[in-house]
Amino acid sequence: MAPRACQLCLEALKWAPVVFITLIVGWSYYAYVVQLCILTTDTIYEKVFFLLFYHPILFLFLWSFYRTIFAKVRLPPKEFYLSKPEWQRLESERDETVQKELLENFARKLPLQNRTVAGFPRYCEKCKCVKPDRSHHCSVCALCVLKMDHHCPWVNNCVGFHNYKFFILFLGYALLYCFYVAMSTLKYFIDFWSNGGGSGVGRFHILFLFFVSIMFGISVMSLFFYHIWLSLHNRSNLEAFRAPIFQTGPDKDGFSLGSSANMAEVFGDQRRFWFLPVFTSRGDGVSYASRLQPTLNYNTMGSTPSLGDGVTYPTRTVDLDSDGLLGQRQRWMEEGESDSAFANRGIDLA
Repeated sequence: MAPRACQLCLEALKWAPVVFITLIVGWSYYAYVVQLCILTTDTIYEKVFFLLFYHPILFLFLWSFYRTIFAKVRLPPKEFYLSKPEWQRLESERDETVQKELLENFARKLPLQNRTVAGFPRYCEKCKCVKPDRSHHCSVCALCVLKMDHHCPWVNNCVGFHNYKFFILFLGYALLYCFYVAMSTLKYFIDFWSNGGGSGVGRFHILFLFFVSIMFGISVMSLFFYHIWLSLHNRSNLEAFRAPIFQTGPDKDGFSLGSSANMAEVFGDQRRFWFLPVFTSRGDGVSYASRLQPTLNYNTMGSTPSLGDGVTYPTRTVDLDSDGLLGQRQRWMEEGESDSAFANRGIDLA
């Protein structure tokens, strides 16, 4: 009973950031609409102008926020999962050469371009599947997520192929919301702060509203422009720090097809839908065009040869998840250490 109660408490705790943002937005609505627009603004024209632009921005902000939260994580297709006999044989095998051969045989008909540094198809021991390109295992969600960017506690969801557009729009509209609120309260903030204008609790609501909007705006700004930069270069957050490995080696720009095509991959081909929180991203999240293989398509599965030549590249490019296949041996060797390093850690290579 106790473990069940602890699990429920942990699940509730994960929603705390979402509840916190919702409460902040709810309070800001009261402070802006009631205390500023209705009770404080000087003229009816100012009231109408403020409210006319405030509500569409708030609506788009909340729409993109909750779409980011409740977008269902897309998993690898069933063709990427090993059957029970297959993964039992793979994980019980001690010979790396045999392991690699088993994975190669299974992955031969899959549209894969990315490998481990040792040349293996990327295998997830937890999900018992070969990972599609750009996918990673999220230890929080306990799932392999297509084109995983990161797990965001503020939305209690993974950010990946299924909701990356929504996440960027959420950041963009949050920045616009904070900027609009700050600019429209600036005059009254200066009056209340320097001249002692206003009276009662409403004055403190408006002062605090200005400070909060500036604080959140500054914190969101850098994150928003960082993800715009990632989109222009067709990288995920993980790929920006650990380059995906192709047949020719690690390449951070391996999936970059030019800024216009890169943005269309996230936001879609029809620009009139770019600023709406509706799913318009290109592709299926499984296969991606690249500079090495620009026509790769999941729909042509079986016609694409398996890539990777087994060359070891001395760079740290392992996934966030710590797959158990090959144990710690493969992971440490991917980081450029020799077998002698394992003896120092007491790791048996046999």
